[in-house]
Amino acid sequence: MSKASDFIGRTRTQVDPYLREANSKWSKSIVYFNEWRRDHLSERQFTYLLAIIVGFLSGIIALTIKNTVHVVELILTKSFFQRYEFVLYIIYPLVGILLAQWFIRKVVKQKVNHGIPNTLHAISKKNSLVRKHNLYSSIVSAALTVGFGGSVGLEGPTVGTTSAWGANMGTLFKLPYKTRTLLIGCAASGAMAALFNAPIAAIVFSIEVIMLDLTTASLIPLLLASATAAITSRFFVGDDILFHFDINEDVRFSHIPYYVGLGVFTGIASVFFYRTYTSISKIFDRMKRQRSKTIIGGTLLGLLLFLLPPLYGEGYQTINSIIEGRPFEVLADSLFEDYTGNVFVLLAFVLGLGLLKVVATTLTFRAGGIGGTFAPTLFMGAMFGFFFARSINHFGLGELPESNFTLVAMAGLMAGNLHAPLMAIFLIAEITGGYELFLPLMLTASISFLTVKQFIPHSIYTAQLARRGELITHDKDQAVLTLMKLHREIETDFLTVGAYDKLGELVKVISRSKRNLFPVLDDKRNFIGVVDLNEIRHVIFNQQLYETTFVHDLMNDAPEYVRKEDTMDMVMNKFETSGAWNLPVLDDQGHYIGFVSKSKLFSAYRGMLKEFYSE
Repeated sequence: MSKASDFIGRTRTQVDPYLREANSKWSKSIVYFNEWRRDHLSERQFTYLLAIIVGFLSGIIALTIKNTVHVVELILTKSFFQRYEFVLYIIYPLVGILLAQWFIRKVVKQKVNHGIPNTLHAISKKNSLVRKHNLYSSIVSAALTVGFGGSVGLEGPTVGTTSAWGANMGTLFKLPYKTRTLLIGCAASGAMAALFNAPIAAIVFSIEVIMLDLTTASLIPLLLASATAAITSRFFVGDDILFHFDINEDVRFSHIPYYVGLGVFTGIASVFFYRTYTSISKIFDRMKRQRSKTIIGGTLLGLLLFLLPPLYGEGYQTINSIIEGRPFEVLADSLFEDYTGNVFVLLAFVLGLGLLKVVATTLTFRAGGIGGTFAPTLFMGAMFGFFFARSINHFGLGELPESNFTLVAMAGLMAGNLHAPLMAIFLIAEITGGYELFLPLMLTASISFLTVKQFIPHSIYTAQLARRGELITHDKDQAVLTLMKLHREIETDFLTVGAYDKLGELVKVISRSKRNLFPVLDDKRNFIGVVDLNEIRHVIFNQQLYETTFVHDLMNDAPEYVRKEDTMDMVMNKFETSGAWNLPVLDDQGHYIGFVSKSKLFSAYRGMLKEFYSE
C-alpha cells in the first residue's frame, strides 16, 4: 500500500467514528424533538410553524439563486456596451451548459430533473419524497445555465429547490404524506411570492399547479408561507423584485373587443409554444448521445443569441423596456441597432423574439441545461402583446395602451401555456399594484385558456405525467387512484390446486380454506384457471365423483387478469368491464401472485379519501 493510500485509510479510520457519533447524536436529537413536540404541539400547530420556516427558507433560496445569476451575467456582459462585443454570446451558452453538466456528473452524481415537473412527479409517484441533492443541485446548475445565457427561467428550479426543502423537512420530522405534500405547496408559494412580490398569486399558483385540493387546514399554512417569503424578500431587496409597473392609462369599454382578440391570439401562441417545444424535443430524442445533443443544441442556441441578444437568459430587462415605453431599446447592442426608429424593423424584431424564444428555450433544455418555462412564457407574452397593440396603433385600427396590452398578454400566455388562468390574473394584478386591469385580465386569460384546451388538454408541466397516467389533478377520484398502490391490496391467502387434482383432493383443500375461490396452477405456478366454490356445491358431497372428476373439469377461465405493473386506474377499469368481484394478479411471466378484490379496493379507496381530503 502506498503512503497516500495508507494516509487515506488511517484518516477514514480516525474520522468515521466521529461521523458515526455525530450522525447518531443528530438522529437522537430528532427523536427527542419529535417526542417533545408531540407532547407540547398539536399536528396543526407544528404544521403552521413549519410553514413559516419553509416560507423564510423559500425567500432566502429565491434571493440566492436570482442574485447568483445576476452576478454571473454581470461578469460576462459588463463590457457589452461596446459595439459588437455580443459576438461572445455564440460560445457562452455552450460553456454554461457544459459547466452545469460537469457539476451534475462530478458533484451531484445523480440526474437533475426540471423543477416543477419533478415536483409534480414526486407528489404523484414518490409519496412526496424528494431526493436530498435537490436541496442544492438546481441552484448551481440553473445559475450556470441561465447566467451563461441559457434561454430559460429560474422560477422552476427555485420552486423545485424550495419544494425539496419542504419535502425533506416533512421526512425529517416523520410527517405523513398529506403534510409533506402541504409543505411542498407552501414551499412553492414561498418561492413565487419571493420572486414576484405577489403573495396572493403565489397561493393561487400552488392551488392550480401544485396542490391536490384546498381545505381550511391547508389554506392557513399557505398564507403563512407566502407572507413570510414575501416579507423576507422585501426585507433584503425592497419592493423592486423583477418588475413593477403602475397603470397610467384607463381601461376603456371600447378596448374590450381587442382584449377578446388578444385572448384568442395568446391562446394560439400557447399552442405554438407547446407544438414547437414537443417537435424540437422529438428531434433531439432521436440522438442517442448526450454529447451530440449538447454540442448541437448549445451551438444553435449561441447563434440565436448572436442574432437576437434579448433571448439571453430570462429576458426580464427586455420585458421592462417594453412595459415602460422604451421598446426601441430591445434593438440596442444587436445587428439591427442602426434601424432604431424604424417601426417595421421593431415589429419584425419583436415578433421574431416571441416566436424564437420557445426555440431557444427548447434548445437549452435538450442541450442539457437546467431551468424552467415560466420566464419564457412571460417573455413571449410581452413580445406578442406589444406586437399586437403596436401593430393596431400603427396601421390606424385603434388607439390601444401598449403597456396595458403587454401586461395582459403576459397573463394570456400564462393561462394558456401553464393552464393556470387564476394565477395569471392575480400575478399581473399584483405586479401592477392594483386591479384596474382585472376585467381585461379575466377576459384574455379565460379566452386564451379555453382556446388552448380545444387543442391541448394538459399544460407544458403536466403533459408528460399525464401521458404516463401519473398525474394527480384536482379530480379527487383520479388523485386517490393514483396514490393507491396495487401491491398493497393483493391478497395471497388463497389455497391453490392443480389442474389434475381429483375432486376428493379438492374437497380436502376446501375444508381447510376460508375462501370461496381456488386458483388452479400448473407445475411452474402458471395460472390456468379458477374454481369457484359457489359453482361446485352440487358435486362436492357426491363421493362417487371424488376419484373420477378432476379440477380441470370444474374450473373456469378468469374473466380478466391483472398484471402487477398495472396502475390502479387500469385495475378499476378491468373490474368495470369484467363485472367480477375478484381478479387474479399475475407477474410478467404469467405466474400467479394472488387476488385483488373489488370490495377491498373500495375500502382502501374510502380510507385514503378520508385521510388525504379531510379537514
